[in-house]
Amino acid sequence: MVGSANLNVMMKTARKAGRGLLKDFREVENLQVSVKGAGDFVSKADLTAEQTIKHELRSARPSYGWLAEEGGAEEGEDPTRRWIVDPLDGTTNFLHGMPHWAVSIALEHKGQVVAGVIYDPSKDELFFAEKGTGAFMNETRLRVSGRTRMLECVFATGLPFGGRSDLPETLHELGRVLPGCAGVRRWGSAALDLAYVAAGRYDGFWERRLNAWDLAAGMLIVKEAGGLVEPLEKGGDVLEDGSILCANEPMFGALAKLVRG
Repeated sequence: MVGSANLNVMMKTARKAGRGLLKDFREVENLQVSVKGAGDFVSKADLTAEQTIKHELRSARPSYGWLAEEGGAEEGEDPTRRWIVDPLDGTTNFLHGMPHWAVSIALEHKGQVVAGVIYDPSKDELFFAEKGTGAFMNETRLRVSGRTRMLECVFATGLPFGGRSDLPETLHELGRVLPGCAGVRRWGSAALDLAYVAAGRYDGFWERRLNAWDLAAGMLIVKEAGGLVEPLEKGGDVLEDGSILCANEPMFGALAKLVRG
């Protein structure tokens, strides 16, 4: 699979940032036993990864704009193109020494995501897609699952954590989805949840209150793997609202009905 020049830059950059994070992650695993914990160390790792990504992407494409978790938004000389970056999606997992987190890089052109890369350094799995050319993981072409029976399906979602007000809503959704399916997982990285839908590991995913950098790359990868992607609230915009619902085609309607109630 030979991608465009932009995609190759994105893949190289994600791997470079991922290597640095993996080194830091081994340190975090050693820090688990200390009382102080690893919070400050992880914040620094996150910032370093973002700086690495920014340096690589800016060197290759100096005119493109920028939107990222730590650094916020910056207008580029070329107003039609911008990078959307999450240097470390799954920070809580990383902080607790759990090997399930990722680097996510998307390229947006005229408001549309045209390329996306999600790299999971712990498992050395690189998920990527370009608009109109299909989705891949390393050398393998990705397809969403072919399951057609709710009882055989496993879905992913996010659960509200400390201080968030959407717990009642989430519990109602789980109350509708859980009785009919084979399971719901909460693995703590929206980028990898989307990548796993594209790879057919999950049959669908929904979540609210995410950010554009959590979703941009994964959304495209799911679509290019044959999945359906919609905003949770009909008529919304996934990247602006930060709420998403996606699944393989046969299960999309049934999941949407349960989640939307």
